[in-house]
Amino acid sequence: MTEQAGFALRGRNPDVLTCIANLSNDEVFTPPAFANRMLDTVAVAWAASHNGANLWADKTVRFLDPCTKSGVFLREITSRLTSGLANEIPDLEKRVNHILTKQVFGIGITHLTSLLARRSVYCSKHANGQHSIAKSFTNDSGNIWFERIEHTWANGKCTFCGASQAAMDRGEALETHAYAFIHTDNIKTRMSELFGGNMQFDVIIGNPPYQLNDGGYGTSAAPIYQLFVEQAKALESRYLSMVIPARWFAGGKGLDEFREAMLADNRLRSIADYLSAADVFPGVGLKGGVCYFLWNRDHPGLCDVSTHFKDWPVSTASRLLLEKGADVFIRFNEGLSILKKVASVETGESESLLLPEGKRFDRLVSSRKPFALETTFKGKATKHAGDVLVYQNGGMSYTPRKEITTGTELIDKWKLYVGRAAPGTGNRDTYPHRILSTPFIGEPGSICSETYLCIGPFETQNEAESALSYITCRLTRLLILLHKPSQDTTRKVYTFVPTQEWNRKWTDDELYAKYGITESEIAFIEKIVRPMDLANDLFENVSVVEENE
Repeated sequence: MTEQAGFALRGRNPDVLTCIANLSNDEVFTPPAFANRMLDTVAVAWAASHNGANLWADKTVRFLDPCTKSGVFLREITSRLTSGLANEIPDLEKRVNHILTKQVFGIGITHLTSLLARRSVYCSKHANGQHSIAKSFTNDSGNIWFERIEHTWANGKCTFCGASQAAMDRGEALETHAYAFIHTDNIKTRMSELFGGNMQFDVIIGNPPYQLNDGGYGTSAAPIYQLFVEQAKALESRYLSMVIPARWFAGGKGLDEFREAMLADNRLRSIADYLSAADVFPGVGLKGGVCYFLWNRDHPGLCDVSTHFKDWPVSTASRLLLEKGADVFIRFNEGLSILKKVASVETGESESLLLPEGKRFDRLVSSRKPFALETTFKGKATKHAGDVLVYQNGGMSYTPRKEITTGTELIDKWKLYVGRAAPGTGNRDTYPHRILSTPFIGEPGSICSETYLCIGPFETQNEAESALSYITCRLTRLLILLHKPSQDTTRKVYTFVPTQEWNRKWTDDELYAKYGITESEIAFIEKIVRPMDLANDLFENVSVVEENE
């Protein structure tokens, strides 16, 4: 074996792939330590289903990274196989050549990343180059394929990935971001075209691109990582592991079908959930956390769910992904226990999380634009006869009552207003946080723009104050968090929240007692949900306009 090959396969400090792991928010590079954590998970699962066999000592196993960037997964796999196959193939040069030509495959997502990946794996950007540690390739690419392909446009969007033609149809000088793995109707045929023969992979692992511009209003991007997962499943490898944003747990833009399919798939055997993406990808501004999962084709069962956040103890439970009566994945193991207690008290049974129709708080919550006023609506600064008060983005104003034709039954009732999304709340990756922007009471004769949701109606001010006290309780806001995939707070996030009697000022102590919440569960709630100070926080995002008759 040459000195060049030996250098490529021994540990180096610093590791260049660690140094570049946090360079981009668009194409997030995987740190080597995290890639190895994922590979450890695959190896443990392999041993469990193969009578303790060592995955890295099997010269027949094939690996694919279908979205390689830095080449870190392929490099670490190669390193592990090089050690594991030492007895099977004693000659180092032959061993490495066998691994690189027969076992390790990748698909670059751009021209640049394909060169980087080849440099990481072959020690040369040319697989058949003078300095390559692989000695049998007859082409530059080796087993790390990349060629420019084009989107398939129809009505301004790509039929495969949904990318915007206006944004991505930009000439040969720039990357198309038409990723080969997801731009095909037959992924098995595509693999044969790329690598030749009947390419059956045992392990597929990687970190796919997360989103592409979809041509929507402003800076609009649609998720695409789910397309990589779906294509990888279609290849029917034994094991599949990918690191993806965690927002799919509760759906989101274009993710509802993907979420439903994932949660119904009992081959999804483990999910490692990281509440803060910064704990995985330092310096990358990705909100909502990330997760990596292990899909095991031949061994279905319960899913091992672990929650990771900074220096908190790791929470792990083996459980169903989709509980009866729920339409989302319950992210926190402790949260699921609390939710089951609440549902049990309200339903009288312990099996379903679905609240009875008459007990559902979400029925009091309006849809978007409760009075058909856009977020950009700006009323008059001066009140005239026949006007109603409008709570709008940035303050208050007035508009003629006769111009309001939607939600008229709410105008003269007491209600609550709560922001759909407010700075400093929502999906911030720090804990504890408030979950909601600060709610406030809406008096009779008032309405709101799309900036707020309307909760009600209530017959009296005392009832409205009771409901206000309830939704500021930590337990209530935890139940909201369990159904909240993003900063946007819609009616749907109140699905798990039961109604109460609106005849008192509610406190957490009363709610804890009602639902049998234990001391350890209280400690968890207080670790996740910050207290809400109505006196100091009220109107934090609303500028008051002087009223003039």
